[in-house]
Amino acid sequence: MQKEKLWTKSYIMLILGNLFTFMSFQMLIPTLPPYIKSIGGSVFEVGMITALFSLGAVFIRPFIGFLLAFKARKMLVFVGACALLLITFLYPLTNIIIILLAFRMLHGIAWGWSTTANGTAAVDLIPNSRLGEGTGYYGLSITLGMIIAPSLGLILYDRASFETLIYVSAFLGVIALLLLSLVTYQMPESVAKANRNEMKFSYTHSLIEKACWFPALLTLLVAFGYGSIVSFIVIFGDERGIENIFLFYLVNAIFATIFRPITGKMFDRNGPRKIVIFCSLLTFLSLWVLSLSHNSFHIAIAGALLGIGYGSILPTLQSWCLFITEPNRRGIANGMNFSAIDLGIGLSGIVFGFFATFIEIATIFQISSLFILIVTVLVFLSPQEKHFIKEQKSAS
Repeated sequence: MQKEKLWTKSYIMLILGNLFTFMSFQMLIPTLPPYIKSIGGSVFEVGMITALFSLGAVFIRPFIGFLLAFKARKMLVFVGACALLLITFLYPLTNIIIILLAFRMLHGIAWGWSTTANGTAAVDLIPNSRLGEGTGYYGLSITLGMIIAPSLGLILYDRASFETLIYVSAFLGVIALLLLSLVTYQMPESVAKANRNEMKFSYTHSLIEKACWFPALLTLLVAFGYGSIVSFIVIFGDERGIENIFLFYLVNAIFATIFRPITGKMFDRNGPRKIVIFCSLLTFLSLWVLSLSHNSFHIAIAGALLGIGYGSILPTLQSWCLFITEPNRRGIANGMNFSAIDLGIGLSGIVFGFFATFIEIATIFQISSLFILIVTVLVFLSPQEKHFIKEQKSAS
C-alpha cells in the first residue's frame, strides 16, 4: 500500500517557519536569567522570568484553542508570529526588573498563541496514517529550535551584548514570518463546517481535552523536571567554572536530530510505550550526569543523553495526544499539550527558584530528575497505553 504524501511544500515551509520561530524565542531562554541577575535581580526573580512567560502562555491557550475550532489557520498563525516579533523589541527599552517581568508575561501570551496555532496548522497538513512520523518531524523543528538557539544566544550574550542578541532574535523572527507566508493552510472538514453561532466559549472546556489527559500529565512532569535546566544551567556553569556551556545545547541538538525521526516511525508502528519509558530513563540519567559535571566533556555527555531522551519524549507525547483526540478538538489538545510544557517549566522556575536560595543547583538537578522517573513508572503501570496500541494497530 502506497503511503500518503507527507513532504508537501506547505508542510516543509511550516516546519522551517516554526523552526525560526522557536529559534527567535528560545535564544532568550538561557540568557534572560543571567541578564536579570546582572542588573541586580535576585535568584527568585530569575525563577520568575521563567514562570511568568509560562503562565502567560497557559492563560491564552484556551482562547486560541477555541478559535481554532472554527477559524481559518493563516490569520491566527500570522497574529502570533507578528506579536512575538514586536514584543522582542521591548526588552532593551528598560533595565527595571518589574517592567521586564511584565514584558516576559506578554511574551508568554504571544508564545502560547503562536505555538498552538502553528502546531494545529501542522497537524492539518499531516496525513492521519503518518501522524506519528509527521508530528515527529514537526516536533524536531521545535526540539532543534529549543536546542540550537540557546547555544547561539549564549555565544552572543557572552561575546557581544544583550542588545545584539535581541536584534538577532528579531531577525530570525522576520525570517519565520516570511516562511509562514508561503504556506497554503488547510482546515479539517469538521472545522470548516463549524457554525460559530452555535458554539459557546467555556474556558475550562477549551483548556482541557479529557481524551488526552494522561499524556498531557506526563508532559507536565517531564517539563517540570527539564525546567531546572532552563532556569539554572548557565548559573550552574558559572558556579562550577565550566566553560563552553553552549556545548550542552549543541550536542543535544545533534543527537535529537539523529534520533527523533527514528522514534517518530517507531510511534506509528508500535505506539509510545517503549519510547516514553526508554527516553524518560535517558532524561533522568542526563540530569544526574549534569549535576555531577565539572568540565565541558561531562556537559557534552549530559547534552547527548538529553538530546536522545528529552528530544524524543515530548514529540512522542504530543503525537499520543493528537492520535486519541477528535480532529475538531485537536487545536485544544495541542494547546493543552503546550500548556503542560509551559506550566511545567514555569512551576519549575518558581519552585526551584525558591529552593536555589537554600541548596546547590546540582542538588536541584537531582531532585528534578525524580519527576522524570515518575513518568517511567506511570507509563509502565498504565493500562491506557495497552488500549492505545490496540486501537492504533486496528486503525492502520
